[in-house]
Amino acid sequence: MNPYEQYMKEVSQPMRDELIEAGFQELTTTEDVDQFASTTEGKALVVVNSVCGCAAGLARPAAKASLNHSKKPEKLFTVFAGQDREATAKMREYLEGIEPSSPSMALMENGKVLHFIPREEIEDHQIEEIVDNLTNAYDKYL
Repeated sequence: MNPYEQYMKEVSQPMRDELIEAGFQELTTTEDVDQFASTTEGKALVVVNSVCGCAAGLARPAAKASLNHSKKPEKLFTVFAGQDREATAKMREYLEGIEPSSPSMALMENGKVLHFIPREEIEDHQIEEIVDNLTNAYDKYL
């Protein structure tokens, strides 16, 4: 691993840990993503994590806060854009017809997108607005 990759790994680890500690399972390889898509039954929230400021200040806190809602997905997954590139690219194949966006969040069922929140609906929004976006999707689909 070159010094830049090592540095980015160290910088991103707390950002990974924030979601892992909230119960999200990391998908770090293409095989992990394929297994998620082919074997995960029911509804799942997938967070496309990133190191950008809107991920740190808005997306991760909103994803975690949404889990306090009376309805919530039983399964939680995350891929890390810019870090686990192959896994993120593979996940984006399952986000059919949706432009790549990070951070972003998808409520999925059996590998299909039910609701998607792109970066444009995260950046420059209040955490409460993002939580409402997620919880409204939970109310609709769960």
